[in-house]
Amino acid sequence: MQPELQIARTERVDDIPLLLAQMEKMKIAPLLDKHFPSHGNWQGSSLGEIVVVWLTYILSEGDHRLNAVQGWVAGVLLTLSMCLKLSGLRELDFTDDRLAAVLTKLGNDKAWEAYEIEQNRTLLRVYDLEAKCVRIDSTTAKSYIDVTENGLFQFGHSKEHRPDLPQLKLNQSALDPLGIPLTTTIVSGNTADDPLYIPEIRKVQASLQRSGVLYVGDCKMSALPTRAYIATHQDHYLSPLSAVQMPADKLEALLAPVWAKTQGLTPVYRPIESETDKTEQVAMGFVNTIAQSCEYEEEQVEWQEQQLVVYSFKHAKVQEKALNERRRKAEKAIAALNVRGRGRKRLDEPAMREAVDNILKRYKVSDLLEITYDVDTQIKTKRAYGSRPAETISKITVTVRSSRNATAYTHRVRNLGWRVFVCNDVKLSLTEAVLAYREEYLVERGFNRLRGKILGITPLFLTSTTRIKGLIRLLCIALRVLCLVEFEVRKSLQEEDEKLAGIYAGNPKRATAKPTTEMMLAVFRGLSLTIINIDGHERYYMTSLCPVQIRILTLLDFPLTIYHELTVQSEKLAIKMGER
Repeated sequence: MQPELQIARTERVDDIPLLLAQMEKMKIAPLLDKHFPSHGNWQGSSLGEIVVVWLTYILSEGDHRLNAVQGWVAGVLLTLSMCLKLSGLRELDFTDDRLAAVLTKLGNDKAWEAYEIEQNRTLLRVYDLEAKCVRIDSTTAKSYIDVTENGLFQFGHSKEHRPDLPQLKLNQSALDPLGIPLTTTIVSGNTADDPLYIPEIRKVQASLQRSGVLYVGDCKMSALPTRAYIATHQDHYLSPLSAVQMPADKLEALLAPVWAKTQGLTPVYRPIESETDKTEQVAMGFVNTIAQSCEYEEEQVEWQEQQLVVYSFKHAKVQEKALNERRRKAEKAIAALNVRGRGRKRLDEPAMREAVDNILKRYKVSDLLEITYDVDTQIKTKRAYGSRPAETISKITVTVRSSRNATAYTHRVRNLGWRVFVCNDVKLSLTEAVLAYREEYLVERGFNRLRGKILGITPLFLTSTTRIKGLIRLLCIALRVLCLVEFEVRKSLQEEDEKLAGIYAGNPKRATAKPTTEMMLAVFRGLSLTIINIDGHERYYMTSLCPVQIRILTLLDFPLTIYHELTVQSEKLAIKMGER
């Protein structure tokens, strides 16, 4: 007699055990429970347990909506209970009301700062990270939320090229070379960037509790008070000077010894990462050491500062291409002034000169084009007709021509690609400084992930300022998870001098030494836990891990049992729940 088989339940396991194991290693839940204690009437799962499950949903499904979590939890309740070793996990712990209450707690600024400090110290200890370089930058997040007085969402300079939408601003510090966020500050969208650096650095210093850290930022970090603060606290800075701080005439004076060939240039080569890489020069420059001073907190601060004058080949090529494009557009616009026809106003000489000047100013090529004007006057006599007397009419035609000034063009191109950086670490070489700044994309990559498919900070479906802050902070924890998984795998591959294959869809043989977390998580799609009823007895079956999945878990130093033991744990949990 054939046994009666019936599939009682199937759950999509996918990457859930991996993500929960990673968050357990980061100690996210206990740290959250410590700094965000629950009210005495709080029932069910703790805030930390709710957050790690919600983070798992966000990272696995790419969705941070509150109302979708409860249904997802109901579909994977057994898997979550086994991974978290919680027999009392309920889907009611993940209603949108409960999640909204979690966001309200995470929106508490004081508690979040305390959590962030301890979380950073825990990660530095667990992953044996050495905090030498921290990168700071800001970004914006747009929304369709109505603008309110003193609200987070305000109109301002949009880094997403949507000035028509209100936005909030995120200022974030990231640890090099992981790109993992250390601190995050949320301010209104019309806040200037310059005043955000010192408060952010203070928060980083409170987390790291050490000096000698190199802070890398864009030209807005090079404000003199910011540099004075960093120097005063025995830390270091590296940032480029803006066009206001280093105008063209000052730069020309710095470069004069180069053109006179009395100043030598040090070449900078791109670091070789593999045996197949070829030596490539990416920049060259020289260093000037000057004495710098500034009044900070009613005291005169003095320190030694390096001016690193750097020529980037790629930057020069991009600038020259943009210059040629502007010049071409200016020539085309000037030539269009000579076109005659219906609907085109005939300009006299003053009007023509004004139009040409506006074009040259708009495209910033006044010194590159030489302009000549031809004025043709035609006199025409009109005969008398009836009561109208004879008259003489003068018809003036102004034609403008532009020609390229080769000398001015050569002079302009010669100064392209040069940029001046400032740094108070006099031991930092030109090569080290250039290569350090070239990695500035690490913090930008974190911003792209926040705006990307998995984290998707926008659109925001919340209106409460406190809950918006809470959601952003929740996503910043998720960003830490992405960064650490990626860092651990890449570090293991580097130590083994190997590459990871099998993560590219449609090209299983393609391998990389720098896999992304998003690609690795996608490999775990399709794993499932099936409960089959055989003659009234339940049996639990787990999809076997493929070699690529085993390889990823090994690189992360996670035991395979986080997947293999799901069947055993399921039976034990089912018995325990049945006894209850």
